[in-house]
Amino acid sequence: MKKSVIIVEDDLELREQLTGILEAESDIKCLGAFATGEEALPNILAKKPDVVLMDIKLPGMSGIECVLEIKRAFPEMQIVMVTVYEDSERIFQALTAGASGYIVKSSPPRQLIQAVRDAYIGGAPMSIHIARKVVQHFHTLGASARESENLSAREREVLDLLALGFIYKEIGAKLNISAETVRSHVKNICEKMHVRSRLEAVAKHRLEPH
Repeated sequence: MKKSVIIVEDDLELREQLTGILEAESDIKCLGAFATGEEALPNILAKKPDVVLMDIKLPGMSGIECVLEIKRAFPEMQIVMVTVYEDSERIFQALTAGASGYIVKSSPPRQLIQAVRDAYIGGAPMSIHIARKVVQHFHTLGASARESENLSAREREVLDLLALGFIYKEIGAKLNISAETVRSHVKNICEKMHVRSRLEAVAKHRLEPH
């Protein structure tokens, strides 16, 4: 079954490159590529792609604003930011808006393709140095109270496995539950820990005293 993708990128040359890279893969289908959030949003809501590749700086509506609108309609839709920006504040804004991952535009094509595949199966694709910046950003905020204490035993198991880098399918296999049940647990974890994404939950969990 092909993974459907929509690209939101204002640079025409890069937009065409991304489309070509994805369409060359037998397991990925590009449903469209758009230059603005205003143009992309109704198409995303209508076509319901599995994964959205989203630039941050767009003319008019920003990529982060577009993520917020998508997440309001489809909380489970996977969105990977693909951008030149590597500063902590933009990364944090994108992830708290609900992005599933964050890849810089200088990443090699194979990494971009893998990011789509990882996001599709519940992973959190992120360039290594970006992941480091996320953890550093949370360190500057300081560790909060142990919000994970409010989690059920099963939810703590799921969070621990997420922190170890396992994807939904793998967590389900380890705990003998379905990937959809894992997804439901992650949603509850995010609500109880007052975060908007599993990446934020994992970063917060790592900073809590153990």
